Amino acid sequence: MRSKNPVVMEKIKSFVEGYYRRHQTSPSIRTIAGGTGISKATVQRYLVEMDDRGMVAYSPKEAEIATGVTRKCATGYFSAPLVGSIRCGDPESEEEQVEEYVNLPESIFGKGHCYLLRAQGDSMTDAGIEEGDLLVIHTQQEAHIGDIVVALDQDRQNTLKRYGGRSKESGKFRLEYMNEARYPGRVIEVPEFTVQGVVRNIIKSL
Repeated sequence: MRSKNPVVMEKIKSFVEGYYRRHQTSPSIRTIAGGTGISKATVQRYLVEMDDRGMVAYSPKEAEIATGVTRKCATGYFSAPLVGSIRCGDPESEEEQVEEYVNLPESIFGKGHCYLLRAQGDSMTDAGIEEGDLLVIHTQQEAHIGDIVVALDQDRQNTLKRYGGRSKESGKFRLEYMNEARYPGRVIEVPEFTVQGVVRNIIKSL
């Protein structure tokens, strides 16, 4: 049997790892061949040899190729839908529409069902939320005082505000602006509202 070229083995391994980082799945033999310029038969033979040497874990039946890099990539990722924008200002009607799905690592963003919203407006700048930021919203129906919430009010309109609890004077729920320079002390009070989620992370572009 002809010995395998270590340069070719490394080329295949590098392609597999790069593909996995982009797609979170193993490339097919056809994809590897097309991306490396190596014939499908040669790719197949090399993967078997690389598996024997411990360079990769190759499972033809599952069509899976694993390396030390892909195992790290495969751990703790989830897809979160980007469902449009949320107004950081006066409430407005919104209709959920998925723009795309974004892969996020659990090690940074935690576990549980969540979605992404794009911030609009300037009412939450003191909380570090600016127009265009992507907000990671954990879906939950309960909120604690001080949480930044996506709230749906009694008129079925939503907004992004800090939850201030129930007012002792009016008995209504307080949704607070966080931009003292422009909206000093401004609060929305509603007799009822529904928590659609709580902001847990902010993704910014620098």
